[in-house]
Amino acid sequence: MYQFNVRVYGLLINERQEILVSDEQEYGMQFTKFPGGGLEYGEGLTDGLKREFVEECNAEIEVISHFYTTDFFVKSAFNDSQIISVYYLVKNINALDLNFKTKVFDFDGEGDVLQAFRWVKLNELREDDFTFPIDQYVAGLLIKNL
Repeated sequence: MYQFNVRVYGLLINERQEILVSDEQEYGMQFTKFPGGGLEYGEGLTDGLKREFVEECNAEIEVISHFYTTDFFVKSAFNDSQIISVYYLVKNINALDLNFKTKVFDFDGEGDVLQAFRWVKLNELREDDFTFPIDQYVAGLLIKNL
């Protein structure tokens, strides 16, 4: 049986034309991605994205518009599932209360699961800033649309 893994991510761009990225450490590896994660059973895409932003960023967001849905095959880096990722442009409803970092993988504390957030200037964004193929593709789309 083939498993599908539906993921939903938010592209949050601030007034300084910077995009929010998430550095994470989990499953024994470090990776950089856009904020978001896996859809839970019974959840709609935008509801899942709003939940992920509350869980990861302690922030309520408004979903502005659909940006991209995976249209090529991607196998999960963590298991045998096929990844389908949906990206939305979002904006925060209130000010973000996060400890923003300036260096990659600058985690506070220790543990198996760590996360830190950074702002990256859109005009400095590169596909290889991201670990996973779909995020790299979306970064490329953002770069082209500047």
